[in-house]
Amino acid sequence: MPFIDHAGTRLFYTLEGPDSAPVVIFSNSLGTDHGMWAPQAEALAGRFRVLRYDTRGHGQSVLPPGPCTVAELGSDVIALMDALGIRQAAFCGLSMGGLTGMWLGVNAPQRFTRIVLANTAPRIGTPEAWNTRIEGVMRDGMAPLVDGSLQRWFTPAFVSAAGSRLDDLRAVLRGLDPRGYCASCAAVRDADLRDAVKTIPVPVLVIAGSADPSTTAAEGRALADAIPGARYLELAAAHLSNREQPARFTEALLDFLGSESKRPANDGERYQAGLAVRRAVLGSAHVDRSLARLNPLNDEFQNLITRYAWGEIWTREGLPRHSRSLITIAMMVALNRNEELKLHLRAAANNKVSRDEIKEVLLQTAIYCGVPAANSAFHLAEEVFAAVDAEGGGEAAKG
Repeated sequence: MPFIDHAGTRLFYTLEGPDSAPVVIFSNSLGTDHGMWAPQAEALAGRFRVLRYDTRGHGQSVLPPGPCTVAELGSDVIALMDALGIRQAAFCGLSMGGLTGMWLGVNAPQRFTRIVLANTAPRIGTPEAWNTRIEGVMRDGMAPLVDGSLQRWFTPAFVSAAGSRLDDLRAVLRGLDPRGYCASCAAVRDADLRDAVKTIPVPVLVIAGSADPSTTAAEGRALADAIPGARYLELAAAHLSNREQPARFTEALLDFLGSESKRPANDGERYQAGLAVRRAVLGSAHVDRSLARLNPLNDEFQNLITRYAWGEIWTREGLPRHSRSLITIAMMVALNRNEELKLHLRAAANNKVSRDEIKEVLLQTAIYCGVPAANSAFHLAEEVFAAVDAEGGGEAAKG
């Protein structure tokens, strides 16, 4: 079973990916478990060895008696690495997981190549607010927290549109042992790394949510400013930005970790890398439909395009996906490939392409491909964008 015993606790983990690939460790937020990282774990498959674990007192990990500290949460990560023979890794933590990442960057920088700190701050909330929450949970249990937590984790529009897609998070939060949740609340309450983060020598990316009420964008910017050389990215999301903006979060993560990954060395690695990028760009639903239609006639063709279009070209670092998306749209107009044009018009938002930028490319095609081709492309774009808006997914791409 995927457990290790350390300092009186038993930690659950999952470790997936090629043995020779660089390792990236994901650390969950308060009230979630390793499953919160499913979109990122899927996208990194083939290029990274992905280690996810349940923070002590969460999911399947056991809590020792009494409260815990951020230092203990950090030591759990080091214990996992030692038990699994991982000398160095990249680290990505959100909220409480981000606090763990800060502690690791200060106290064990030699073990980490890069650190991503998402929707977090070196001091989160006030002792009074945490004490009130702890008292309420120990008295009333987890159930009263569920709806309020979802409203803090996501913007109202996202919650309204998401439907059952958030059921996994609801179930995990509702099923937590109140003692484990409260022990982690105490760890967050007592952590103050505002001075310590100024000494982190590891390359850091800070990701914040523009609508995050728990760790605000201003706090994220201040954290990035405090860490020498840290990068900063702000997403249109609330607290769990990796779930509200999974494609954009994952792209930023891959860009930041890009130098850690090696080019695929064989057809198997090339296929896995291509499948991950194909999902990130086109969306898992589209890719799953394509895979479900595999048959003896098209199987080899689908394998070919996954390995070479997506595994060789779209994984190259010479151009960002944003540029590749715009170039592909222009080429589909020039070649009059309307089905592929529809596909890439819809997928463009996953690569941070705005509708204003698409408009500029289509205007460019009117000169270099001809007005009839551009006219047809504008009509197709209107149809695609109307469908996306009807599904509730178009606001972020309007530019």
